[in-house]
Amino acid sequence: MMNVRIASITLILLTAGVHLQAQTADEVIAKHIDAMGGKDKLQALRSLYMEGVAVMANGTEIDTKTWKVKDKLYRQEISFGMGNVVIIATPTKGWSSNPRNGGAFAPMPDEALKAAQPQMDPSGPFVDYAAKGNKVELQGADTVSGGKKCYKLKVTFPSGQEVTYYIDVQTYYIDRESRKGGSMMGGGGGRRDPNAPFNIDFGDYQKTPEGYVFPNTIIAGGFGAKTSIEKLEINKDVDVDKLSKPGN
Repeated sequence: MMNVRIASITLILLTAGVHLQAQTADEVIAKHIDAMGGKDKLQALRSLYMEGVAVMANGTEIDTKTWKVKDKLYRQEISFGMGNVVIIATPTKGWSSNPRNGGAFAPMPDEALKAAQPQMDPSGPFVDYAAKGNKVELQGADTVSGGKKCYKLKVTFPSGQEVTYYIDVQTYYIDRESRKGGSMMGGGGGRRDPNAPFNIDFGDYQKTPEGYVFPNTIIAGGFGAKTSIEKLEINKDVDVDKLSKPGN
């Protein structure tokens, strides 16, 4: 009887492994897109605005504001105890400010700009990925975020930037994105290891009244605190000209 149970369990595990391997990249992507609200909805995303808050272990509160405007702008403002950090990326240029240099803006290094530019797309990297020039490779399965089983998809953007996404095999939500080179922030004094991984974990996915699905918690590697999204605006008008200029 014990041998029969062991054989049954082994068969179940093998069947699950075959199922994971049998998925193609396009099949995983299609299920991911459906889970996030569907292709039609995601194609209709023009802009996204988010406000989040995190509390560090020492009690410091960190507030973030993020704008994503399709093919035009990515901007993030981070406010914390010692000052503010602002990151701006456009299709051609990028800037960042840092309290360590008095809050003055400086041009974003090329690699940091390449890392930030895909963030201009509020629909994410997988919707119409081939038309955008993105290349996707399914690299099997892996476990992240407390043992969750995920499909591992590497995306190579037209700029050459590579990002690996871990898509939950049950929910088809993105549990993690990972890249090399540390954070995409422009500030940092050039001390980041260009080969060091930088992970961002996502959780608490919820559906909006409009039918979109977005994560409500974000943990950036090395940040040490969970950011909770407190405000989300979809397809609202954004003053791109103003927000694209350093100093504003």
